[in-house]
Amino acid sequence: MLTADDGRNDGNFTSYLAQPGKWRPHDPELFDHLVTAISTGRHLDRVREHNLLPGATFVDALVPDGRRERHAFAAAALNRLADAELIFFDPDNGLEISSCAIGRKGSSKYLMWSEVADAYAKGKSILIYQHFRREERGAFISRIANELRATTACHSVLCFRTAHVAFFLVIQPLHSALLNAAAMHVEASWAGQIECSQPSSLAMSENKCPQ
Repeated sequence: MLTADDGRNDGNFTSYLAQPGKWRPHDPELFDHLVTAISTGRHLDRVREHNLLPGATFVDALVPDGRRERHAFAAAALNRLADAELIFFDPDNGLEISSCAIGRKGSSKYLMWSEVADAYAKGKSILIYQHFRREERGAFISRIANELRATTACHSVLCFRTAHVAFFLVIQPLHSALLNAAAMHVEASWAGQIECSQPSSLAMSENKCPQ
């Protein structure tokens, strides 16, 4: 979900590339591609050129703030992704918050709840990037997972938790076996860095990813 350059340095955290002993074993192919890509300039085009996501379709338009423009953007994006089974939403900050609803300045940095619902209704499984907020992280993860379940009527929501951010995976029943297996692979490959859980819909506790 591309937005205009705001001058912030969030994308400059690349010091991990100078620590191949620590990071490369988790995914050697990805690490080596990133080393090459960063050296030629950070841009979405590098992902395509290095074929980091084979078969992926990208939405290149900038996300607008205006309500009408945002609705048009979302409709066009879903149309472009009509053949996709899994959509990765990568908003600057994560899911919509009450103080920055659609149409407000800066709302382009958030994924709208209505957009999640529309994508899931189209039969898509959904992966969402999410910043942590200023609340206890376990409770936050459970709350977001519960809101995703309520928004989509999907019971299978996984969370991939890292030291700084989380990724939420909302799984269509048709994709359950494949995506649960992929989740187990990610957690095994990134042991100590990525923890996969299935936040409970009944309490603030969490369960490990399905085995």
